[in-house]
Amino acid sequence: MAERGGRTLNGAELSPIVQLLLLYLAGAIAGTVNVLAGGGSTLTLPLMIFLGLPPTVANGTNRVAILVQNVGAVSGFRRHGLMDGRWLGFAIPPALVGAALGTWMAMVVGDLALQRVLGVVMVGVAVWMIWNPIQPPDATEELAGPPTEDGRRWAFRIAFLALGVYGGFLQAGLGFMILAVCATAGIDIIRSNALKVAIVLAFTPIALVGFAWAGLVDWGLGAVLAAGNLTGAMLGVRLTVLKGQAWVRRVVTAMVILFAVRLLITG
Repeated sequence: MAERGGRTLNGAELSPIVQLLLLYLAGAIAGTVNVLAGGGSTLTLPLMIFLGLPPTVANGTNRVAILVQNVGAVSGFRRHGLMDGRWLGFAIPPALVGAALGTWMAMVVGDLALQRVLGVVMVGVAVWMIWNPIQPPDATEELAGPPTEDGRRWAFRIAFLALGVYGGFLQAGLGFMILAVCATAGIDIIRSNALKVAIVLAFTPIALVGFAWAGLVDWGLGAVLAAGNLTGAMLGVRLTVLKGQAWVRRVVTAMVILFAVRLLITG
């Protein structure tokens, strides 16, 4: 694969400074949309591959930015009092187990076929959000805790385990999936976003350590991407809190459709 300094765009060679600027700007956009909904990695992963990283290294490097992005996002949501310890304690443990399994899978399985499957899944999520058979409650001061019935508790544990597996494996589009599960649980979309970034923050170190152990992280590019993601994450938190649930729902639906089409028509 070509060196990063030798990449070209429309016949013009991209200097290292231009490449880093592109990466930072892509990270800022990705950080914003990741906090609002998800799908930012479907922008940053192809860009890193274009800049010369093998897909597996791009997948690992992306976790540096995801980690930093969600540190900032969790801090912002906590300042606004939107973190619920009951749901965090319920959702994070199975997600951690799943992330460890998913990271191992990423070391031995390619992700091209899974991107196609992801596109189909995201179309389903878009239909779900437009149809909206389960109405999440409006954002209020009170939020019901995790379900108490054994059947529902185990169903949601399995769901968060599966989310962790996917997050450890690829990450791209995970936010949409978490929002769908949270909607099923009756959590409003503002608090769902807060829960989403906290879950991802909890398991990303596992994925990052795994990729780093395998030598699949470019720390220099990861730092530049992380700076962009952090900038975008703080903007995303502000938009989520200021604009409210209806606006965020419209943005989420539009992003789901956009990224689903993109994944289905690209390889």
